[in-house]
Amino acid sequence: MTGHSSPQSGGVSGSELFPRERADPAPGAVLLPDWLDPDEQRALVEACRDWARPPAGMRTVTLPTGGVMSVRMVCLGWHWYPYGYAKTVVDGDGAPVKPFPAELGDLARRALDAAYGPSPDGTAGRPGKAAIAGAGVDAYDPDIAVVNHYPHGARMGLHRDREERIDAPVVSLSLGDTCVFRLGNTETRTRPWTDLELRSGDLLVFGGPSRFAYHGVVRTLPGTADPALGLVGRLNITVRQSGLPPS
Repeated sequence: MTGHSSPQSGGVSGSELFPRERADPAPGAVLLPDWLDPDEQRALVEACRDWARPPAGMRTVTLPTGGVMSVRMVCLGWHWYPYGYAKTVVDGDGAPVKPFPAELGDLARRALDAAYGPSPDGTAGRPGKAAIAGAGVDAYDPDIAVVNHYPHGARMGLHRDREERIDAPVVSLSLGDTCVFRLGNTETRTRPWTDLELRSGDLLVFGGPSRFAYHGVVRTLPGTADPALGLVGRLNITVRQSGLPPS
């Protein structure tokens, strides 16, 4: 399960006439299309199937308001629940959370290098990780993965990832069906926002000024996944650094 060193503009999928270009939709937010090749996507889908099995497997999440999220979720390293982290599935079967895989940590570090690193010639282009996402990014040590499965019709309301105790960037990987991802501002759930199309294999990183921006999934587009993935719906893997003490 590895991330390749694709060109910063992304690759060319089988249905694309021209490469889909890198996008910087907000300060500290970077979209790299087609960052994962088909083999890497299939490997991650298989890993997600393993992680989804009980105990501490995939579950539905009930919010304090009584509402039930339309996505299903499994966590690695630390268990997220509304609104905190625990080492056991406190709102599920009570089992210890599955460990955070070292391979995901390596993948996330490569993702940060791809998103925030200097341009290939070391001159023009991006000013580097520290300038974009803060000096602490060089000590990036992720310890959480949250895997969300979006069946047909599922969505995610605008929210901020703020249970972590550190402002390290969030690394987001898309698998399966295409979605419309809404990247908002840091102050309110209302405009301004930017809608992005995230396809299978795309990498989105948001840190620096965008680390605590509101964001969500407006809708998924059923049937847009490559049948070779063997996946119904969309999987999203977000990798984070908690800032919580090891236990």
